[in-house]
Amino acid sequence: MAEEDGYTKDGTVDYCGNRANKKETGTWRACPFILGNECCERLAYYGMSTNLVTYFNNQLHQNSATASKNNANWGGTCYITPLIGAFVADAYLGRYLTILCFSIIYVVGMTLLTMSASVPGIRPTCDPQDNCHATKGQSAVCFVALYLIALGTGGIKPCVSSFGADQFDDADEAEKEHKSSFFNWFYFSINIGALVAASLLVWVQTSVSWGWGFGIPTVAMAIAVVSFFSGTRLYRNQQPGGSPLTRMCQVIVASIRKYDVEVHNDKSALYEIEQDSESTIQGSRKLDHSNGLRFFDKAAVLKDSDNVKDPVNPWRICTVTQVEELKAIIRLLPIWATGIIFSTVYSQMSNYFILQGDTMDNRVGVGNKTLHIAPATLSVFDTISVIFWVPVYDRIIVPIARKFSGRKNGLTQLQRMGTGLFISIFSMVYAVILESMRLKMMRRHNYYALKEVPMSIFWQIPPYFIIGCAEVFTFIGQLEFFYEQAPDAMRSTCSALQLLTVAFGQYLSSLLITIVTKVTTRNGSPGWLPDKLNYGHLDYFFLLLTVLSVLNFIVFLLVSKLYTHKKPIGTLR
Repeated sequence: MAEEDGYTKDGTVDYCGNRANKKETGTWRACPFILGNECCERLAYYGMSTNLVTYFNNQLHQNSATASKNNANWGGTCYITPLIGAFVADAYLGRYLTILCFSIIYVVGMTLLTMSASVPGIRPTCDPQDNCHATKGQSAVCFVALYLIALGTGGIKPCVSSFGADQFDDADEAEKEHKSSFFNWFYFSINIGALVAASLLVWVQTSVSWGWGFGIPTVAMAIAVVSFFSGTRLYRNQQPGGSPLTRMCQVIVASIRKYDVEVHNDKSALYEIEQDSESTIQGSRKLDHSNGLRFFDKAAVLKDSDNVKDPVNPWRICTVTQVEELKAIIRLLPIWATGIIFSTVYSQMSNYFILQGDTMDNRVGVGNKTLHIAPATLSVFDTISVIFWVPVYDRIIVPIARKFSGRKNGLTQLQRMGTGLFISIFSMVYAVILESMRLKMMRRHNYYALKEVPMSIFWQIPPYFIIGCAEVFTFIGQLEFFYEQAPDAMRSTCSALQLLTVAFGQYLSSLLITIVTKVTTRNGSPGWLPDKLNYGHLDYFFLLLTVLSVLNFIVFLLVSKLYTHKKPIGTLR
């Protein structure tokens, strides 16, 4: 029995494929390598993406709307490709090998991007006044590199957070208690990387060169790979359980085939393998039957023609666990959808917040010198906010909330997410007020011809700080919620699903820009979002996002009350 207690019971194995030994693998001893990898990878990503709209605008000579849409589309793609990485991880390679293989693609893309900004012939051509333009070929090299990076990050994003959480045994209460803290410090490490990117690397890009500005993140990404590989012997690995997409399709097909079968209230009449044996899905515990979505229960109803003694045909009869996998994903979708508007608000930090900052006074006096603050640099205040709020939440808010709620984690994951959605509304309210004040000042003093209105860019700090606070509640809450509510063999897939909200938020931002531009430029009007924002109404666009955020929060309150949590049974040996 003592020997049995020395091993994990959640199905994890060590790097040799043997059951993971608790004393030699996992927990916080493995986390520094994972957190170090994430910190360096995020430094690379944000070091490139934070100021990318400026690169499109100034170096590739794209107009503001085009640069903003290209940035949003690329950013969205970076959060869609995780579906590819998650499928590969859950079905075939496992999270460790997936992270390693896609990291190589990432480094190749970063290297090509650095070359496209520094090697003569493929970098944009600039005159002595620093007016730049790029040929179609030069732009093509840049975008090939960017979309290679998007593919590479797709194998890392959905796997790293889940891989880190895998280091804590779900069947061990002492270890499980630390898992919630891991997600907090995981997001903390993300923002340490982002802090360096938004401060140092944005300055290098705007004051030194774009070649160095992209080259440093390339080196950081190479360090991320080395950091991750160094911890191989300490990791606990979940074995891939086969294609989750195939299993879900099997349930749907089997349910349709038995559309005329009646489902009884007695769950013992539904097909499941022997109670004391493990799930048929490798790396997955059994799931208890739940009420609701009863149509899919038909897939587990035994008919006289079903033979369960021989190997069963999964396209005709499915286990309760397999049916509950599909139900779990369907139940996640309404909660998932409410994250899209939040991500749309979040995406403004890399789009119209930067373009708005371009129209404000960015000068700071230091002694006898005057420094110019790049608008993208202000995203550092979002990062500072996250770095401030993570320990505050973990060490202060959780213990206080625990006293009132009696829960170990203080707030439930849904309460945490809802709090973040509510806080994010105030960032857009502030943005509306600030832009209205800027436009009034510009019109009162007839500053139309000026590129910069004499209003300090530091008035933009509060919305960045508010969004950072909202992130700590919503994004970290989502990370934990989607991991916990995912079926065991679909955790990378559900992490990718959570990341997909960011993609759809970017795409929705691009779509809203397109619609607003088309509708508001009729009859020769400059519209809300012209190239020269002094002639537009960016405040109306921010007001639109405020209204959408309020409606989204109301919808979240409704769907969270109706949510049914999954119920795993037993342990894996």
